[in-house]
Amino acid sequence: MSTYSSEKPIGIYYEHPEWFKPLFAELDRRGIAYEKIDAAYHMFDPSEEESRYSLVVNRMSSSAYLRDHGQGIFHTAGFMTHLERLGVRVINGTVASSIETNKARQLSLLTQLGLKYPKSRVVNHVSRIPDAAAELQFPLVVKVNIGGSGAGIIRFDTPEGLQQAVEAGSIDLGIDQTALVQEFVAPRGGHITRVETLDGKFLYAMKVFTTGESFNLCPAEICQIPDEITEGDFCLTEAPKKGIQVEATTPPAEVIEAVERLVAAAKIDVGGIEYLVDDRNGDVLFYDINALSNFVADAVNVVGFDPYARFVDYLEQELAKKSESQLATQEA
Repeated sequence: MSTYSSEKPIGIYYEHPEWFKPLFAELDRRGIAYEKIDAAYHMFDPSEEESRYSLVVNRMSSSAYLRDHGQGIFHTAGFMTHLERLGVRVINGTVASSIETNKARQLSLLTQLGLKYPKSRVVNHVSRIPDAAAELQFPLVVKVNIGGSGAGIIRFDTPEGLQQAVEAGSIDLGIDQTALVQEFVAPRGGHITRVETLDGKFLYAMKVFTTGESFNLCPAEICQIPDEITEGDFCLTEAPKKGIQVEATTPPAEVIEAVERLVAAAKIDVGGIEYLVDDRNGDVLFYDINALSNFVADAVNVVGFDPYARFVDYLEQELAKKSESQLATQEA
């Protein structure tokens, strides 16, 4: 049982019906009071002056629109702003959420921090994709600005194939009609690396290997047919179940340092950063910031420990800090 007690429960704000069962199980095991908050069908009173929650964990998924819950993505910004106004401690609050749900913002942050990423352009209309592509090298990918679970990424090997798709009206720029046009980079060793962080620090990392002929900059997007629109349809969370090879690894110290700078700047309390090594020149290229991501499936066998247990340890620490702060205020 937990040594922490509070009259108010933790709020777990989430949308995916399956991903957080291990989190709920760990909270139940420790006897920590929590309330499930369905982000897909939510309502709040913006005039209230006190929250019913001691702390809120924001686990809204950017892939929610794949499950007809896209409205939750936009609703989350207002709800997190409301909670922060009330002084509620939000795990992955408004800043982290705004970075997670906007790939263009991610590239701006990487630029600010001096970190490399695949050469890219940002467009807000399909008609501008050929103009963007003219400034890049093929093959390239078109990535929706608000994505997740491998959705909304299409690879093109030639200008002709891209132009054909544009003219056919077969490219969808996603729920905010904004997308990246980005050079495809072949990863050295046939894998990318996902680095998970907790409380601003390195937690674990894993290599994720491609099973296809090419690799669309993310373990969830594997494309084998040039010039045909091919999109991913599963999440890294399920990689082992889907037959994707994953193995634990420890990145170089300079990469871990860069990742920790990145999550600090993005105010990410828990999340994953993905990078690859450019096979042409050895450059480390960052390409995805996952502020609202999930831990890999079968983590104990993959990385040797249960990250959900570590996460709940962190939540208990945050609750204790809040309790100590409130007590100090009362005594003052």
